[in-house]
Amino acid sequence: MPKYTEQEQEVINVHNVFWEALANRDIDLRFSCCSENVTFIGTGLHEKAANKAEYRIMNEKGVNQFPEPFQIEFIWTNISMFHKQAVVTCEVIWKQSINGEVSSELVRSTTLLNYEEDVWKIVHVHGSVPDYRLAEGEYMKTEKIMLRNRELEQQVYERTQELEHSLAELKSTQAQLIQSEKMASLGELTAGIAHEIQNPLNFVNNFAEVNVELIAELKEELEAGNLEEIKSIADDIAINEEKILQHGKRADSIVKGMLQHSRSSNGQKELTDVNTLCDEYLRLSYHGLRAKDKSFNADFKTEFDASLPKINIIPQDIGRVLLNLINNAFYVVAERQKNLSGIEETYKPSVTITTKNLGESIEISVKDNGNGIPEEIKNKIFQPFFTTKPTGEGTGLGLSLSYDIVKAHGGVIKAESLSGEGTTFVITLPNLNIR
Repeated sequence: MPKYTEQEQEVINVHNVFWEALANRDIDLRFSCCSENVTFIGTGLHEKAANKAEYRIMNEKGVNQFPEPFQIEFIWTNISMFHKQAVVTCEVIWKQSINGEVSSELVRSTTLLNYEEDVWKIVHVHGSVPDYRLAEGEYMKTEKIMLRNRELEQQVYERTQELEHSLAELKSTQAQLIQSEKMASLGELTAGIAHEIQNPLNFVNNFAEVNVELIAELKEELEAGNLEEIKSIADDIAINEEKILQHGKRADSIVKGMLQHSRSSNGQKELTDVNTLCDEYLRLSYHGLRAKDKSFNADFKTEFDASLPKINIIPQDIGRVLLNLINNAFYVVAERQKNLSGIEETYKPSVTITTKNLGESIEISVKDNGNGIPEEIKNKIFQPFFTTKPTGEGTGLGLSLSYDIVKAHGGVIKAESLSGEGTTFVITLPNLNIR
């Protein structure tokens, strides 16, 4: 049995219910799976429907003619998906009793589905069915088959053109939204970067000022000929120069990290220290939020596994995932603090990042002690455009893009949450360097 993603399985479930309801002669259940604009094309010349009402009448006639339930067996099923559209093709054996005789027929179907109002709905069905499903007494002769094939080819061509046009528009929109989300996350980083880069620059300035004073003292001792004092001052200058170099490199790494985050990914993986990556994005996120809201405050800590190996990832992409999860964690603890009840006066907002070396994989956990995720929306949080934030505060793409990025790395992301206690997002990434 093929392994489907959660979203693919939802589509397959709707598809299977639709066809099993036909076998069970349950018209109401079958059409609960359909969009109001569903269309149908079959093998017989008369077998086509332009809307749900026509299609239902056609099905009701079939049930009246052959009311007995029959068996179906799926031979194979394929699924293709893009955003909010899905195509399911399958071959199925129908075993039906007609006039006391059991007939087994191989049928192929193509079913198109759209994601409408939080559920998958069938919008088009094309089924190749056996001759006995034609109008009573009618069998398709060669010339009719050829004519019908031409009609079907034209209809398929027109529908394909429409789908290709829709696909191109969706890809263009998706690219724009991804770029928008990336720039939004870069904006979140800006204030944090300013804070982080100020620290090493302060050290550089301070040690440079001290060296200016030491050099002046050095000149005085040179004139006096105090060799021992000259050596001592020179040693102090050398130590300060090392510290200037150290903090200069720190500032350089922050700037490089910002540039790496902002540029488009070239898809090239590189050996990356995940502990360092987590630490940098945790601090950048916290100081960025502090710069936007001076009243915001939260404890944040790291529990890093010192044995964590460097792994091959695209660092700017995984960094984007971490930034999104950490920003969300700080957001929910801040929201809980703003809405404290009397019994929660001792509440202290807290965010923790943990890493673990699992041998053939590594694990990253981002934990908060916010209000947790309500049970009724847990299965929606990775869906595109789903957000619990007020209008204007979230695109609803952060977790969806994070899910796609982790999946593209061969990993898994999941959420563990308890109401009133908080949420932990757990990322598992493979360590492909294990031989």
